[in-house]
Amino acid sequence: MITPENTGESFIHSSAVVSPSAKIGKNVIIGANCVIGDEVEIGDGSNIGPNAVIAKWTTIGKDCRIYQFASVGETPQDLKFKGERSYTFIGDRTVIREGATIHRATGEENETRVGNDCLLMAYIHVAHNCILGNHVIMSNLASCAGHAIVEDRVVIGGMAGVHQFVKIGRNAMVGGMSKLVQDVVPYTIVDGHPAKVVGLNSVGISRAGIPLEARRNIKKAYKILYRSGLSLAEAIAVIEQEVDSCEEVEHFLRFLRNAERGICRERRDFEEKES
Repeated sequence: MITPENTGESFIHSSAVVSPSAKIGKNVIIGANCVIGDEVEIGDGSNIGPNAVIAKWTTIGKDCRIYQFASVGETPQDLKFKGERSYTFIGDRTVIREGATIHRATGEENETRVGNDCLLMAYIHVAHNCILGNHVIMSNLASCAGHAIVEDRVVIGGMAGVHQFVKIGRNAMVGGMSKLVQDVVPYTIVDGHPAKVVGLNSVGISRAGIPLEARRNIKKAYKILYRSGLSLAEAIAVIEQEVDSCEEVEHFLRFLRNAERGICRERRDFEEKES
């Protein structure tokens, strides 16, 4: 790997094709046979590996690493797309591994967005109009269909498939090869085909630095939602009354109120084993 000197100068390989309208920051590396499209912006310190394609109207943040053969910002695989101007935004310090594909949005002036400090492993796919938060990990061959929303600190296992418009709540974990057709409640672990809840993501919650008292509140809210036999609306009402308010519980409740596709339910055999 080429390492630039800390002089502010960028290195662009002689075989790379870079649009005259692209804006290249300081200490950027652009490897062999890369294609950098019109009106692309690449932030300071980012490293674009050989044969990568950064298509037009894409913004790459600072200190990102994009590996060989990745394609970022290409036109969406969407029959509704008619060539309109739309965007792709990649946050700071995000790593995009070999062969990954991230497509720009459908709809005039709309966007696909990936946050800061994400790790998107080899051959993942992020479709048009998806929104990924910060510190998201997508393992090899995982895919998000159009308009999916993935909140902060979510981990998606290898070969998992996320249906269009599905939302995955913060600090959730998705098992490998899972099929997601309903929203994943924050702080939970889901697995299966279709995916079902198999418990709280206790390790992920702890690593995220959530205070102990808030973790206890999350656990209490989880048990009301999944173990009380109440409907979703009834569970929301009981959580509001019986669980101490904190930012994490308020987010839990907001997510439930806005779950338009319904939520992943607890796996029955797991529920019986735990009860």
